[in-house]
Amino acid sequence: QVQLVESGGGLAQPGGSLRLSCAASGIIASTNLMGWYRQAPGKERQPVALITSGGSTTYRNSVEGRFIIDRDNAKNKVYLQMDNLTPEDTALYFCRLIVGGNGYWGQGTQVTVSS
Repeated sequence: QVQLVESGGGLAQPGGSLRLSCAASGIIASTNLMGWYRQAPGKERQPVALITSGGSTTYRNSVEGRFIIDRDNAKNKVYLQMDNLTPEDTALYFCRLIVGGNGYWGQGTQVTVSS
């Protein structure tokens, strides 16, 4: 059974930084897509950044240039470095894994940006 466990959320001031981590466990094919989504109160869950097992990345426009996604394939981990945070980045952040036609979610980690 595949499980995803996120860590690294918390409180940051505007302009600050946080780094999220997600560890995937279970039997996972080497070809897969990992990424981060977020959901703010009263809003739909939306993709933030995605990375293929080959290292190709995509970002939503509002985080381009501020967030960087990377991964460690040997450890089945994905990371999200978030810099220059704004209050609009406040949300519950979810790790996502898509492999073999199946999708998996982590439990989420809260990111709050406030002065």
